[in-house]
Amino acid sequence: MGELPVRLVVIGDELAAGAGDPRALGWVGRVAARTTTPVPPTVLTLAVPGETTSGLSARWEEEVGRRASAEADTRLVVSLGRADALAGLSLARSRLNLANILDAAEQRRMPAFVVGPPPGAGVDPTTLADLSAAFADVTTRRRVPYVDTFTPLAGHEQWLADLAAGDGSLPGQAGYGLMAWLVLHSHWNAWLGLPEDVV
Repeated sequence: MGELPVRLVVIGDELAAGAGDPRALGWVGRVAARTTTPVPPTVLTLAVPGETTSGLSARWEEEVGRRASAEADTRLVVSLGRADALAGLSLARSRLNLANILDAAEQRRMPAFVVGPPPGAGVDPTTLADLSAAFADVTTRRRVPYVDTFTPLAGHEQWLADLAAGDGSLPGQAGYGLMAWLVLHSHWNAWLGLPEDVV
């Protein structure tokens, strides 16, 4: 990590922004609160509700580039939602969009970390499972950390109850807490160059 302060730029949809969380923290805020760097990380969330990976791929470089600095260790967190499945994008297109984002981030020497889409109402579970697996494959090929939120949450009672208490799509405090736990226990600290046991 070096001596530079950490700047985390988070791109994604409404799940990245913590929509539906009464505490307005989402998983991003909870993870940031548990991230112990010498100087607290600066977290910049750039979310567009309902955005597909096509939209994300088209906008991220300009927006993130304006927030990068030679005086900070700028890192990219990609929070992938369910919009590709809802929009009927092909797995090939979704894969290509994510690959383009990660390849461009690597060219910028900007370390990336990817969080996959969680289960939710209105999306076929098999389609979402396939999408998550496709994203995982893209990240594995590039040695980029990937958090599969779909598999552990698909049958998780607390997650399902939290969704049911809301609109069925957005989690509340408990759901975002579960997402944060998954991120923190998926080598988040190692990615930041911190001891793994600081969670």
